[in-house]
Amino acid sequence: MSITDKQKRWLRQQSHHLKPIVTVGQHGITEALLAELDQALSHHELMKVKITGGDRDQRDAAIERITQCTGADLIGRIGHVASFYRANPDKPNPILLQDGRPA
Repeated sequence: MSITDKQKRWLRQQSHHLKPIVTVGQHGITEALLAELDQALSHHELMKVKITGGDRDQRDAAIERITQCTGADLIGRIGHVASFYRANPDKPNPILLQDGRPA
C-alpha cells in the first residue's frame, strides 16, 4: 500500500512526540540492525530512527538503505532523525483509509 501525501502529513503529526527507537551508530547499517528495525516496524508501525555520524550524504544513503531493506516509507526527516512507517498486515489501521483521509 502506498501512502498519500495527506496520510504522510497525518503520520508526521503522530510521530512528532515519539522518541527514536533505534540508533544507527558508528558501525552503520548491519544485518543485525536491519533485523531490529524490521521487528520494531512490525510492532510499532510508526517509528523514529536516529542516524549519528557521517555527513548529510552518508545519512541520506543510510535512510535510502533502510527504506529499501525494510519496505518502510520515509515519513519525514529532521536533522539526524528520520520517521518511518510500514503497515502491519496483521493489525489493520482504520485511521489510514484508502482515499487518504484520516477517520
